[in-house]
Amino acid sequence: MHLAYPAVLAVLLFSVGLYGVLGRRNAILVLMSVELMLNAVNLNLVAFDVWLRDTLHAGQALTLFTITIAAAEIGIGLAIVLLVYRNRGSSDIDKLTDLAETGPAGPDRTGQDGTPDAAADEKAEATA
Repeated sequence: MHLAYPAVLAVLLFSVGLYGVLGRRNAILVLMSVELMLNAVNLNLVAFDVWLRDTLHAGQALTLFTITIAAAEIGIGLAIVLLVYRNRGSSDIDKLTDLAETGPAGPDRTGQDGTPDAAADEKAEATA
């Protein structure tokens, strides 16, 4: 079998995964797209291992490590997504702005007219 067939399939899988990571807003779909990208890498590792006729089968060993890391990543990532969904009611990535760290003069500290917002200061003191 030619090396081009699995390589082209891996490129297609990786491209679909990259589109899913960059174009989707749902966190679960982003995690699935990352898994697609990792599977494309696994396909390349095994294909080049067979093509090079490596006696140690290093590509297949690296594939096992990649599968293990992917399983751990999806377990932790899914737990985080479920906690965010339980707290917020949505798994939309664009709505996770509360996790971003802003300085004391950030946009959440001023009112609509640009003056410091006393309610935001009281809220910050109450949570501290």
